[in-house]
Amino acid sequence: MDRKPPKGLFITGNNTAVGKTHVSGLIARGLTAQGLRVGVYKPAASGLIEQDGQWISEDVQTLWQSSGEIWDRSRICPQTYHAPLAPHLSARAEGKKLDRALLRSGLVYWNERAASGQCDLILVEGAGGLMSPMSDEDYVADLALEFGFPLLVVAANRLGVINETLQTLITAKAYRQGLSVAGIVLNDLSPELDDVSRASNRAELATRCDVPILAHVGYQADQFAAEVDWLSLAGAGTR
Repeated sequence: MDRKPPKGLFITGNNTAVGKTHVSGLIARGLTAQGLRVGVYKPAASGLIEQDGQWISEDVQTLWQSSGEIWDRSRICPQTYHAPLAPHLSARAEGKKLDRALLRSGLVYWNERAASGQCDLILVEGAGGLMSPMSDEDYVADLALEFGFPLLVVAANRLGVINETLQTLITAKAYRQGLSVAGIVLNDLSPELDDVSRASNRAELATRCDVPILAHVGYQADQFAAEVDWLSLAGAGTR
């Protein structure tokens, strides 16, 4: 009998530093609390920090903790680099070369866990936005297309979010064969209220986007304000 393809979501941003990891963590934590096992994969991470004498990726740490601290962190992210640059440039700054094949093959471990029933859903977190470079030849969009999971777009709730988010959706639709988008999560990046656009951004996005606004995450919120059926939104990967 053929094995069913794994279910997953590919989490991207409408820009860099918009809270993708925070939102990924909220999803993983919520599903884990429901008794599901969530696989988490970040193909490459840069911008390591020193903590207790060790160099760590805060993104990887968040994904590991949010998914129940049950996975090997080297499987969560097999390639980490120090400088806060695009991964291939960060690798180059260390005299290394990012492994393009490993960006892709690192997902095999998670597909196997899903096939054997050890995880119910795979969350893949990209770096930056869809057109952020992952290597000299690859963009985040290339990995999203090859992995085959629907996109979840995390959008920073600030002035300019409408333009940035619509551009992301246009890119998803136009890139190569096109990318499926499950929806958008609007994310507050700060507690400041002096940006008056924050009050109207969700309604404006809902009017102009052809995909749903699934959630609005308050600043540093530890859960979603309303329940979202992430498992139903997840699609079957092509690999």
